[in-house]
Amino acid sequence: MAVIVGTLAACGSAPLSSPVRTATVRAEGARSVPADVPGTFNQGKGRWVPVAWDELPGFADDSLFEAWNAWIKSCERPAGSFAALCAEIRRLSIGSVDEQRAWMQQRLQPFRVESLQGEPTGLLTAYYEPVMDASRVAGGAFTVPLYGPPVGLAQRKPWFTRQEMETLPEAQAALQGRAIAYLADPVDALILQIQGSGRIRMAQPDGSQRWVRLAYAGTNDQPYRSVGRWLLDQGLVKDASWPGIKTWLAQNPQRQQELLWSNPRMVFFREETIADRDSSEGPRGAQGVALTPGRSIAVDPLSIPYGTPLWLVSSGAQVSLQKLVLAQDTGSAITGAVRADYFVGWGAEAGELAGRLRQPLQLWALWPRQVR
Repeated sequence: MAVIVGTLAACGSAPLSSPVRTATVRAEGARSVPADVPGTFNQGKGRWVPVAWDELPGFADDSLFEAWNAWIKSCERPAGSFAALCAEIRRLSIGSVDEQRAWMQQRLQPFRVESLQGEPTGLLTAYYEPVMDASRVAGGAFTVPLYGPPVGLAQRKPWFTRQEMETLPEAQAALQGRAIAYLADPVDALILQIQGSGRIRMAQPDGSQRWVRLAYAGTNDQPYRSVGRWLLDQGLVKDASWPGIKTWLAQNPQRQQELLWSNPRMVFFREETIADRDSSEGPRGAQGVALTPGRSIAVDPLSIPYGTPLWLVSSGAQVSLQKLVLAQDTGSAITGAVRADYFVGWGAEAGELAGRLRQPLQLWALWPRQVR
């Protein structure tokens, strides 16, 4: 991991008394970059600008309960700056909302997250955990394999593309015996790979069924290409959501392989048992803790360290949000300071929302105040 100089590193708090000073930049036709206020920090690909608590829209109205449960999960793998607060966070799990809110205002400093150019508005999308039927062995309708990491994956970077995996004997030989499940629909397989995990009702060879989670275990290190963007660029659809993509495929089944091969990236999985106690929890995110629907987000970890609590505001056609969330995951498409992927849960309803959510975003990072 590269060392980032001049940031709020995940290993500790930067001194709030040492603001970054940046001169205002004015260029012909360019956006002016505002001068930093005292206490502003450059953080990865963005700037954190200190603000007062009353600048956070809706802060007095969030119930905080679900967010507090997600925060306790982050305390299973706390960043250095938050480790000292985790005992208090756990104690407050039985506190009132007013006590929790007052503690946050006492112990944390809100920072408005901006791009390096001073833009405070970015993009919010969403992701979910698909729920699918699969078979342990190939047969009947279940013919689309999902693979565990193949032997030699680490020695060859990048590995074979999606198309090469289906057509080259060398790639197929490396995948021999690596299938861990079979789906009935190759588009569902692609959805599962893009989301990174899924809840699977697995049919066993003896005819029994059991629930498992297929969790992310690596990729072929090929670039990700959006099949929705591929359709839009060719003028084939106006609705590039998953429902729109499936509608187009139903009308153009002969082009299904072409669409799938337009994305060369392949994701490999590992199987995890879903215990009764885990049935209400999401998959583990990049922080290493279980995700909480509606309270966990994926971020660019170079700009927002894992485990950071954030105030998220977004309003659009799909949802209106003003709430506390935790940075607990990342994704290949999540880059930049004001960028987040909102975990909405699992199943068809969550998938419908995740497929359509794309709207403006504002974020405020809540960072521990320096101990005086």
